[in-house]
Amino acid sequence: MAECKDERCPKHGHLKVRGNIFEGAVVSVKPKNTAIVKTEYLHYVPKYERYERRSTRINAYLPSCVTVKVGDQIKVGECRKLSKTKSFVVMCD
Repeated sequence: MAECKDERCPKHGHLKVRGNIFEGAVVSVKPKNTAIVKTEYLHYVPKYERYERRSTRINAYLPSCVTVKVGDQIKVGECRKLSKTKSFVVMCD
């Protein structure tokens, strides 16, 4: 296996992961170096005293040493702002 030379890889580079860590399903990997991850969570509605299911899509940086495809369950960790929409990175196993 070739050594990863990506500076933004949390395992082989210098990018620090801090803050929230989410698990979700990969929805798309079409943008360059990006994985779009869908996470679901429960939100409490006090009026009805019930929970509703909500979801959000997170744009995460995809290092060159990580290979994912649509439908995979992955972990993403919060890091510094990498671009206008990316402040998460796909974590290596």
